[in-house]
Amino acid sequence: MSSEQIIVQQPEARANQLILLFHGVGDNPISMGEIGKFFAVSFPQAQVVSVGSPDICDFGRGFQWFSVQGVTEKNRQPRIDAAMPLFIEIVRDWQQKTGVTPENTTLVGFSQGTIMALESTKVEEHLASRIVAFSGRFANLPEKPIAAGTVVHFIHGEQDPVINPFQSKSAAERLNALGCACTLNIQAGMAHGLDSHMINTAISHLQNDEPPVH
Repeated sequence: MSSEQIIVQQPEARANQLILLFHGVGDNPISMGEIGKFFAVSFPQAQVVSVGSPDICDFGRGFQWFSVQGVTEKNRQPRIDAAMPLFIEIVRDWQQKTGVTPENTTLVGFSQGTIMALESTKVEEHLASRIVAFSGRFANLPEKPIAAGTVVHFIHGEQDPVINPFQSKSAAERLNALGCACTLNIQAGMAHGLDSHMINTAISHLQNDEPPVH
């Protein structure tokens, strides 16, 4: 099953980074592509792609990585596990197309897109070096360190009524306890969404831990 994937930026020369953006439930790659434009400006030599899920949302609008119809703490994980092979396949396909290694790959997720990106670190050893986790969560907190060399940047609205910011706080605490690299930023007054401050925070983190390009 194919999905819509929007190329936000394709450098004339070979890309030295790959930045993939993943939308939330009921959304589409067009809206995340608008977010991708900010990353493109800051990383002009990066291939920036907004990736759409191929699955139509149960609620009749947009797309979904997995169904949230009747979702519970117990059945969320199996749904994610079922969707994960395609998610990983998409990332690997873009790495192959661009020739960009996992060390220079960044996954940027929002909400359900963040869930998929975070959960991928538990099943795939070497997929990406950085994850920007906007307003998301792990389905279940990791029991062992995530993929070595992966840095996670949690950014969450303080007033998020959809995914409680406690999810990002507890995830950051767990990763710290496991010896994994991560940052945590809680945006005051922000609900379930993104604003320029949150995006700029993410870009600043990526600039600070930008890996060397060989």
